[in-house]
Amino acid sequence: MSKQGNKGVPSRRRFLQQTLALIPLAAAGNSLVSFNGMAASEPSEGVSADYVPIFFNSEEWPFVLAVTDRLIPADEHGPGALSEGVPVFIDRQMELPYGYGHLWYMHGPFATAEPELGYQSALVPRESWRRGIRAVNGWCQETFHKPFAELEHPQQNDILRRLESNDLSFDEVPGSLFFTQMLENCKEGYFADPMHGGNQTLASWKLIGFPGARADYQQVMDHPNRPYPLGPVSISGKRSA
Repeated sequence: MSKQGNKGVPSRRRFLQQTLALIPLAAAGNSLVSFNGMAASEPSEGVSADYVPIFFNSEEWPFVLAVTDRLIPADEHGPGALSEGVPVFIDRQMELPYGYGHLWYMHGPFATAEPELGYQSALVPRESWRRGIRAVNGWCQETFHKPFAELEHPQQNDILRRLESNDLSFDEVPGSLFFTQMLENCKEGYFADPMHGGNQTLASWKLIGFPGARADYQQVMDHPNRPYPLGPVSISGKRSA
């Protein structure tokens, strides 16, 4: 559970500040983000009611919305993945070469190995998502008689913890592999340029002090180790509030 850390910075926010350097490495250890945040209550700038997914179907999409909201929830300290449009980023990502595994060597042999040795699964990202959602929703239906998206937050949190530790796993996809896939893509979308779907208000860039696509830093070069005084700018020219 999230607690106030050094200098009053919540552990979830410290995790996000530190995690940019880890993308796109596999998640390890107790990497599940704090669970005591609350879901975004206002209409999302990044996931509108009119958005039609291009990869996820109507049964999968509620799962994606629910799980991203749990991995990086909105709270009093800032917006979360859902309100930043991260599900849209992930949906688009699955139809890019990355989603099809075209950026990786995807030939055998496939073996269980340490994360330091790289990705070893025969499943490409879109298959991991599709199989994982089907498996988790099926387990939830058998156990709770509801799909994942309709469960209470504490139940969803417990399922994610069990997936992360591989206490909950499936023949279709290992639980820890599916959790890592979801968390990686969620972090990528949260820190991406808004033109790719996520980080719609540039909240994560403001969180870590990243100026974005500003082209001129001459005015601050003579003042090292000081925070950059201007807000971030996306590649498209979008600026933070």
